Amino acid sequence: MESYKNEFIEFMVEAGVLKFGDFTLKSGRKSPFFMNAGAYVTGSQLKRLGEYYAKAIHDRYGDDFDVLFGPAYKGIPLGVATVIAFSELYGKEIRYCSNRKEVKDHGDVGILLGSKIQDGDRVVIIEDVTTSGKSIEETFPILKAQGDVEIVGLMVSLNRMEQGKSGDRTMTALDEIQKTYGFAAEAIVTMEEVVERLYNKECHGQVVIDDAIKSAIDKYYEQYGVDN
Repeated sequence: MESYKNEFIEFMVEAGVLKFGDFTLKSGRKSPFFMNAGAYVTGSQLKRLGEYYAKAIHDRYGDDFDVLFGPAYKGIPLGVATVIAFSELYGKEIRYCSNRKEVKDHGDVGILLGSKIQDGDRVVIIEDVTTSGKSIEETFPILKAQGDVEIVGLMVSLNRMEQGKSGDRTMTALDEIQKTYGFAAEAIVTMEEVVERLYNKECHGQVVIDDAIKSAIDKYYEQYGVDN
């Protein structure tokens, strides 16, 4: 595993973004782990977060794209932090864009914040986590309505490695997005990598995945995981 992935996993735990216990997800699933990007609240945390995203995007997609699109609302700070990091790390100016939940009819009118999207733009979408792929259903038509754009791919922070909304046990939610929309869907780290780093190993002075949590994770994947 690349060193920045190990660092990112430790960073999620340190920031209280990745937690283990008993959680009910938006999808209604009961999960033994939960990731909340809204817990990144300080300048230093957002700076580091942007750097991890920028490294992962550069590794997977290079720098041959024009716009980083962060869907409202959590995608807004993710996108801003990442385009700043991309400029600092790689010297490439990527334009930032997001959507409004409601179309603005005065002043800076329209549904978009930040850069306008133009014909010919190559776009990378950035999100925190994808459980079922529902958010892409909303994002994809917004982007396609802006003109003749190419969506290069999606980058999330954590691949939960579970079935998408179809319940197909042969595909994760990210696999399903790739098949449905025809663009790549990647993550900084996978849940498998998280377990590899944290199971019965100290992280910031504590073991966050002990035998009990590992057992709960295994049971969760028996129900919602995919067949290898």
